[in-house]
Amino acid sequence: MNKLKLRLLLEQFFLEDIGDRDVSSQIFGNKKGQVVFIAKEDGIFCGEEIIRTGYFLLDPAIDADIRVRDGARVERGQVLAVASGPAENLLKGERVILNLVQRMSGIATKTGKAVETLHGTRAKVCDTRKTTPGLRMLEKYAIRCGGGSNHRYGLYDGAMLKDNHIAFSGSIKQAVEAVRASAGHMIKIEVETETKEQVIEAVEAKADVIMFDNRAPDEIREWIGLVPDGMITEASGGITMDNLRAYGETGVDYISLGFLTHSVSALDISVKVLL
Repeated sequence: MNKLKLRLLLEQFFLEDIGDRDVSSQIFGNKKGQVVFIAKEDGIFCGEEIIRTGYFLLDPAIDADIRVRDGARVERGQVLAVASGPAENLLKGERVILNLVQRMSGIATKTGKAVETLHGTRAKVCDTRKTTPGLRMLEKYAIRCGGGSNHRYGLYDGAMLKDNHIAFSGSIKQAVEAVRASAGHMIKIEVETETKEQVIEAVEAKADVIMFDNRAPDEIREWIGLVPDGMITEASGGITMDNLRAYGETGVDYISLGFLTHSVSALDISVKVLL
């Protein structure tokens, strides 16, 4: 995770929430204390740097003792971290820090379940660009903590030719050739396919990645034989936790899952004053 970018994000989030002052916590003056982060359900923890960097930005005098590492499985009732220092600043940063840690841990936990579901297949779990605006770096980091892989980070580090790109270009072949000529040899090109004929055309155009988009497992199992060794395959669209295993057994290399970030539930974590 880019720590410089993390600091900038946290500064923005704190400014949004705190504004000029915290009218509730300012009553504590110089009083010191401790707060403890406790898991209220089983899952995978993600967010140690959020706690550490977040509290440091608010007050370097706060000591953040992280008890578990990112990617670790945690149980209900387990202590995740203890922060000690001025009470005002401990409480001032609580909501922003907790919101991020809960969301990232929820994403890591959901990813971990998807990875377990695919155990024994060759398929790897990966994310999509269906992330919360402003949180992409953190959410994609959480995917990795859950055992998943990252797809492209944005429009700038990988080319994905979807149906509309192909329609504007005239054909898959023309779209691939145009992108390859303009993007350079360092950029991989992925093509979305929805028919057997499109798979054949994308293979002949020498795309780097063939995506089977919104196709049933039986279709993918049939079409994957058209893709030569060395060309990456991916399944996406219409995939849920209930049918994930069936897609993994088709033989694809990657399965991209938008629900890991766009509709995930936060892991239940609480912050309590340690008396």
